[in-house]
Amino acid sequence: MGAKYFGAAVKRREDPRFLRGEARYVDDVKLAGMLHAAFLRSPHAHARIAKIRTEAARALSGVARVFTFTDLERWMKPLPLFGAVPPGLAAAIRFDVRQAPQFALCRERARYVGEIVAMAVAESRARAEDALDLIEVEWEPLPPVAGMGAAVEPGAPLIHPEWGTNVGVGFTHSIGDADGAFARAEVVVSETFRIQRYVGMPIECRGVVAAWDRRDGTLTTWNSTQVSHFVQQGLTVALDLPPHKIRVVAPDLGGGFGTKASGYAEDALVPIAARVLGRPVKWIEDRREHMGGATHARDQTHEIALAAARDGTILGVRDRIWLDLGAYNVWGIVLPYNTVAHLIGPHRIKHMRVDVQGVVTNKTPNAPYRGAGRPETVFAMDRAVDCLARELGMDPAELRRRNYIRADELPYDFGMPYRDGNPLIYDTGDFPAALEAALEAAGYAEFRRQQARLRAQGVYRGIGISGYVEGTAIGPYEGATVKLDLHGRVLVATGAVSSGQGHETSFAQIAADALGVPLDWVTVIGGDTAAVPFGVGTFASRSAVTAGSSIADACREVRAKLARAAATLLEAAPEDIEIEDGKAFVRGTPGSAVDLARVVQASIPTFAKPGVASPDFEASAYHHVPTVTYASAVHVAQVEVDTGTGGVRLLRYVVAHDCGRLINPIIVEGQVHGGVAQG
Repeated sequence: MGAKYFGAAVKRREDPRFLRGEARYVDDVKLAGMLHAAFLRSPHAHARIAKIRTEAARALSGVARVFTFTDLERWMKPLPLFGAVPPGLAAAIRFDVRQAPQFALCRERARYVGEIVAMAVAESRARAEDALDLIEVEWEPLPPVAGMGAAVEPGAPLIHPEWGTNVGVGFTHSIGDADGAFARAEVVVSETFRIQRYVGMPIECRGVVAAWDRRDGTLTTWNSTQVSHFVQQGLTVALDLPPHKIRVVAPDLGGGFGTKASGYAEDALVPIAARVLGRPVKWIEDRREHMGGATHARDQTHEIALAAARDGTILGVRDRIWLDLGAYNVWGIVLPYNTVAHLIGPHRIKHMRVDVQGVVTNKTPNAPYRGAGRPETVFAMDRAVDCLARELGMDPAELRRRNYIRADELPYDFGMPYRDGNPLIYDTGDFPAALEAALEAAGYAEFRRQQARLRAQGVYRGIGISGYVEGTAIGPYEGATVKLDLHGRVLVATGAVSSGQGHETSFAQIAADALGVPLDWVTVIGGDTAAVPFGVGTFASRSAVTAGSSIADACREVRAKLARAAATLLEAAPEDIEIEDGKAFVRGTPGSAVDLARVVQASIPTFAKPGVASPDFEASAYHHVPTVTYASAVHVAQVEVDTGTGGVRLLRYVVAHDCGRLINPIIVEGQVHGGVAQG
């Protein structure tokens, strides 16, 4: 049988509830006896806490409790840290990495504006905020470190004195002979590019609700997170409970983009408060809190240089990369090495040297957001290529044609590891074809012809090109459980969390084809730790490959169980059983078809002879991916600039994206449109 749903333009099944306003976000969770939390955050970038007085806040009517670090010291465990160096990467590169523990509540010192100092829990959010106004903090301001350059100056204030430095990550990496390439180059261009600091800004801010059940010692928490199982792991440490006692549910998410894939203080503080007080507790982030309390992103500087021959062949690249990590190096080598691994992109460059410094400053911690180091490095490289084109007097498109890796050169081994420690080898794609497709769709040649004529008339128009290759679907795995109910209907559960990607539709398409059932028989749930015991989450464009493959693997196992049960019922060999459109039949005799409901029910001992079959129609799979999957694209933008005001007007934007096989073209197009709009 061929694929019936995989690749079909199926309408998104989740959209009706969103369009009707019936989605369930964290803020829609309302429980009896619920209290509300609010957080006092540091107004200082760097300051020591001399004393906190909470008596007046505690005495306020409607306030349940006010907590500081001292009040919750038994629960104060370091927040999760990520980004350890994989063995394969450690074998190739010497990293200088430092990570300091951060606690959910400040212990003695605040290191950025927005770091949590105290928590008030009251009958309403307004009353909790009133309590915050009554907390008196005696601050001793310390000299702040505001920028990357200042962080490494001799005598600079140390954010983590035990380090003896403000460098959180430092390393040098080379492939080939960059110095030799620059020595023999006929043309060298260099420039400095700065990519500013971002805040993720999903429409729905973060939020947490937690309920403690003292009867059986279990905790249920609803969290606007992309990584339910990671949140569960953090809570097992904070609350000293086994994972099966902690259920984390990610309901509908109003956007994530990586901002909701970090470990946050509120993830622990709200459940801790619920356990201490014995009542449900809720916190919903407001936009001001999000600006200072949620992770920031980007904030890189590239001092980049290209060496080239006069014919435009790029011989080598050197880049000195600076990253502002914020006050804590939460993500280790993830951001800096992602930047390095994607620097060369689709270009045929065999010689590279990078020197990387990730420094801590008194700012909100930096973390992955929409690309996690990739957009920064693509920006720097494409701008450097444009500088080279100007220096050579060559059309930027032609320069790229001469330097993009051809399809017949794949697999292309860079001789360096990817971030997961495996060799960085492009094994698929056609980068020149994507370039030509984008140029043709954008009318590049005609635009260039008109440019000079329009400029003579005072109309300034430009056209820009950006090409990239992106490592996606990072492992190590994703979890999925598939099971049939008494009526033969299908429940698919996965650790992947949808924040708008259309998982309920695309995963159902995969399952329906793999099982041979109608699409509307499949229900998909994600991000509930009670539904699938092990999972990773949704980030790094990984869900289709990791979760999708796990779902397909589990479905194949369930299908084999169905075939064996149907063979018993139909008195045939399992290998002769076909399953299609929710019916099982003996190959070549469609008249023998029986509904899957009958197959399931006939296997239950109540209705069947003992030992004839077993009502086991469930399977879990944890599909392991050996390394990343590479996607690539070329973007072309046409703009017009008002030279009097500096105003820029976007005339046209074209994307040629190599997506491989599409599960659902409608969803893929929506993802491309959304990514472009957000970018």
